[in-house]
Amino acid sequence: MKHEPQPVSINLHTKSRLLRISFDDGSDFELSCEFLRIHSPSAEVRGHGPGQKTLQLNKEDVSITAVEPVGNYGVKLIFDDGHDTGIYSWDYLHDLGSHQQQYWRDYLDALARAGVEPKTDD
Repeated sequence: MKHEPQPVSINLHTKSRLLRISFDDGSDFELSCEFLRIHSPSAEVRGHGPGQKTLQLNKEDVSITAVEPVGNYGVKLIFDDGHDTGIYSWDYLHDLGSHQQQYWRDYLDALARAGVEPKTDD
């Protein structure tokens, strides 16, 4: 049976809007609140089937207000934009961290295809 990485620590850094999660396989990820919000595992974001994913816009300034444990398999993230559905399993968080750069590029590509310019701080 394959060992699924388990978290050894989860820390929410509210000022920098980062969730830092370390796993027992030695991996350590910093995931922005925006990244986690746009990749929510909820049906609202993912849809109920293939091709139903909803592109999330204007989430640059979103913050996480709470991290609530769900059993031994994940967390529920409460966002300040009111979004609080979807369970982030340990496996899903590990996947997001492991593929963060690719998933971010895919998101920026989706924004470009939709004709949306990402906000910048300048």
